[in-house]
Amino acid sequence: MIIIDGKKLSQEILAKVKTEVEALPFQPVFCDVLVGSDKVSMQYVKMKARTALSVGILFHEANFPLSITTEELIKNIKILNKIPNICGIILQLPLPAHIDLRLALDAVDPNIDVDCLGSIASQKFYTNTNEIGFPTALACMRLVDTLDLDLKDKKIVVLGQGNLVGKPVTALLEFRGLNPIVIRSKTENKEELIKQADIIISGIGKSKYLTGDMLKKGVILIDAGTSESNSDSSGTKVSIVGDVDLESVKDVAGYVSPVPGGVGPMTVAMLLNNVFMVAKSKE
Repeated sequence: MIIIDGKKLSQEILAKVKTEVEALPFQPVFCDVLVGSDKVSMQYVKMKARTALSVGILFHEANFPLSITTEELIKNIKILNKIPNICGIILQLPLPAHIDLRLALDAVDPNIDVDCLGSIASQKFYTNTNEIGFPTALACMRLVDTLDLDLKDKKIVVLGQGNLVGKPVTALLEFRGLNPIVIRSKTENKEELIKQADIIISGIGKSKYLTGDMLKKGVILIDAGTSESNSDSSGTKVSIVGDVDLESVKDVAGYVSPVPGGVGPMTVAMLLNNVFMVAKSKE
């Protein structure tokens, strides 16, 4: 089994983004909107801020209290849309339950919606008329592309049809003229389809769901699923695991993108590449 090193590849992409950003006539600004003070969300925002600054993209802080209403949040997002040189706004998910998620996402100007989660940017993506795409889906495809395979004769299975991974990955494959097999929770012969797959892209968020006995020898596994697991007997230490049971598949799989260190760092790289693409279109 060969590990696909998403961390190393993300560094290469970020180095290219940095060079391209330096060549712009202005410095682009990126904003990750945070509502509340959830520790995990705060860590993610800090990490994205740090990475943005490392490639020459300014980071605009927009932290709002948990008590903010949908209306107040929308008003503030519309102010952020008008920041000079703003080239990307995303909302750190999950938002608190009392916020209307669709209204909040749609408040982001579609031209700087670098997560593609607003209705207009999403529609443009699915009609293949958007220059940018869903960062996690782009990350999955970039990891597959590093293997330099002819995908036309491969059986590609997409596990799940979530809005961040399964659905947009399926679209990206179809844009290339490929016919991925989509497996949902209600798919009847899923075990048989999984066993026949040459490539599996999984984003179901089921801890260690894919095990060696389910797979064909030499299969390529792109793991975009994340879930929390108690990694010690006391149940106090929580770690992030993927949909693939790495230990179980090590003698069966050909290539695996691990969790962490696979799709995760690549997603941040593709997000910031989206910010650069927006900036380039403003030149």
